[in-house]
Amino acid sequence: MKRATLVRALLALAVIALSVYAAVTSSPRLGLDLRGGTQIVLETRDSPTTEADREATDRTLEVLRRRVDALGVAEPNITRSGDNRIIVELPGLQDPREAADVLGRTAQLTFHPVLGAAAEGEEAGEGERVLPDTSGQRLRLGPAELTGEGVEDAEAAIDQQTGGGWYVTVDLRGGGEAAWAELTGQAACAPPGDPKRRVAIVLDEEIISAPQVDPSVACERGITGGSTQITGNFSQEEAKELALLIDGGALPVPVEIIEQRTVGPTLGQEAIEASARAAVIGTALTALFIIAVYRLLGALAAVALACYGLISYAALVALGATLTLPGLAGFVLAIGMAVDANVLVFERAREEYAARRGKNLPRALTEGFRNALSAIADSNVTTLLAAGLLFFFASGPVRGFGVTLSIGVLASMVSALLITRVLTEFAVSRDALRRRPGLTGIAGVGRVREWINRREPDLMRRRRRWLAISLAAVVLAGSGIVARGLDFGVEFTGGRLIEYSTASPVDPEQARSALADAGFPRAVVQTSGDGDLTVRTDELSNAEAAEVAETIEELGGETEKIRDELIGPSLGDELRRGALIALGIALAAQMLYLAIRFRWTFSVGAVLAMVHDVLILVGIFAWLGKPVDGVFLAALLTVIGYSVNDSVVVFDRVRELWTARRKEPFAEVANAAVLQTVPRTVNTGMGALFILAALALLGGDTLTDFAVALLIGIVVGTWSSVFTATPLAIELEAHSSAPPPRPARSRSSAASGGFGARDGRERGDSGAQV
Repeated sequence: MKRATLVRALLALAVIALSVYAAVTSSPRLGLDLRGGTQIVLETRDSPTTEADREATDRTLEVLRRRVDALGVAEPNITRSGDNRIIVELPGLQDPREAADVLGRTAQLTFHPVLGAAAEGEEAGEGERVLPDTSGQRLRLGPAELTGEGVEDAEAAIDQQTGGGWYVTVDLRGGGEAAWAELTGQAACAPPGDPKRRVAIVLDEEIISAPQVDPSVACERGITGGSTQITGNFSQEEAKELALLIDGGALPVPVEIIEQRTVGPTLGQEAIEASARAAVIGTALTALFIIAVYRLLGALAAVALACYGLISYAALVALGATLTLPGLAGFVLAIGMAVDANVLVFERAREEYAARRGKNLPRALTEGFRNALSAIADSNVTTLLAAGLLFFFASGPVRGFGVTLSIGVLASMVSALLITRVLTEFAVSRDALRRRPGLTGIAGVGRVREWINRREPDLMRRRRRWLAISLAAVVLAGSGIVARGLDFGVEFTGGRLIEYSTASPVDPEQARSALADAGFPRAVVQTSGDGDLTVRTDELSNAEAAEVAETIEELGGETEKIRDELIGPSLGDELRRGALIALGIALAAQMLYLAIRFRWTFSVGAVLAMVHDVLILVGIFAWLGKPVDGVFLAALLTVIGYSVNDSVVVFDRVRELWTARRKEPFAEVANAAVLQTVPRTVNTGMGALFILAALALLGGDTLTDFAVALLIGIVVGTWSSVFTATPLAIELEAHSSAPPPRPARSRSSAASGGFGARDGRERGDSGAQV
């Protein structure tokens, strides 16, 4: 065994061993849309005295962490996003009202002496304030004598000895002990029952408790020892919430809830099961297809494909990446993409074997790997650019898609260029295969190439006709955007979307009428494929959302809320801006990269073809009335990667042929490159189509739209790379004075021949006491 082969084999074994270890010892981190729970996004705002900068947001985050910990949610996740945004994930919490009420309380926690009851209409004196207590009695409060900074801890407990019910224990620290003793000592000088004997605890301009100092406390002495109890007719929930608010303290700056999303765990389990079925079936069909086309080497590529899945999963859990619903779709999709590099190598190996007239099978395979490397690198870089844009310019689940897509692309390169190479090189070096080369699957050129070689169509002779057809398709699809408009999802428009599962089916028209009678005339009601009811409205308060749920329950019997999404308009604007920024940067980045790697004419052709694909996909969704939401954005940016990769495949081949045929007309060279890349386009496209068809049929409503978008993208992208990008490049080259590319070091014996292969397309406390 050659030294290089041995090194690759040892490296492949090490990668597989590490992947097995990571997969066995680590568990995947599921996003809320798969696990179920609540996500709340808060944005800090400037206060009159404090700027909402990164430092203030970090201090706010720590206060929120204490509040969340007191909620008792298992494994909460609190992170800062940017300079003034905090994302709170609460797994398993299906009713976000308590969390939203607690987290959104922003004002300084203060303790005030009660100066007496306030008459109706009486205004506060200088330095005073008038606020109602929890029973509605208006109280005059003096200046704060203690703030939340003096509170060490607060905890709800139950008096099991006397049966006195629930109470709250408050522990003080530092100057808080003396301030509390002085405050309660002053209150103790008033007779029992007098409002002046009470102490008011104020948060967010609201009295959250106003307990009366116990008669046993002496005047001017107060409650000492740094600990006190607030007693009253508390329920367990009331005591815990009061303790939570006191313990959580004050936020340094105000916060505003700009997004609130709740997903039931049933949805997540269904998504996982659907994606798993799609992965198994799609992967099996893909494996059978490449085995049928490439025989033994196809079977070895199927083994490498299984290793790809292992490596991708291991990288996902090792990096601690959160697997979201679109991310899961991206993981499944990347399985279909992983076969692409294998197809590319095998087609180039077929080309080399034919050029050598059936001699030296191992050499042909080695040349196949070497000649495919350039296009594999270019196509994967363009996909990684798209994935990077998803991560940096999208948000929420779409970023998860970018992470899993990036992992999938890198893992596919390891699978094809390392594992597949080790397995196939070992196989073709066996004497048995050398005597029977037909078993390898690369000894023949394949049926598609045979047909092309017989017909030798001159596609580029009618290039202006193809450009006219492409322009007509853009106009027809684009008219859907103008005529019907885009149905922007709730992420873009702002508002609330709630999905219910009812005991008995509910007619949407009946639900619309009932909701209109209940005061929601603009509610949009739809049913999903499994009979669930989706209600989409403008922004709703939690009380209004409860009204909607009651209305649905009257119609359908026992009702379960399985999804609840609330997104403020500021986030909708941000998502819209983010989408435009991502698309603009994608165009610029792809154009720059292609201009550097190829020629400016190729770059312009590829980018215009990409715009062609994007407009057609968006227009078709407009005509179909499908929602344009975050998942669609993920699909759209993926199509950008697909589109450019298709063009990269052709242009890489054009560059190679042109260096050897410098004196031939460019249109003839481009036509030859297109024809030589067709077999790879067919075989790779089939691999992706199996996965996407499985997602469309088995993946559920969300994944169905995702798969449909990508199916459209693959078809349109394949067309545009051949019939839009290439003709545009020919027309532009006719007006360019730049000479053909210089001949590089000979890449293969088939570089100037009639054979070729195409490279990869990736794509109550008023009576309480203290």
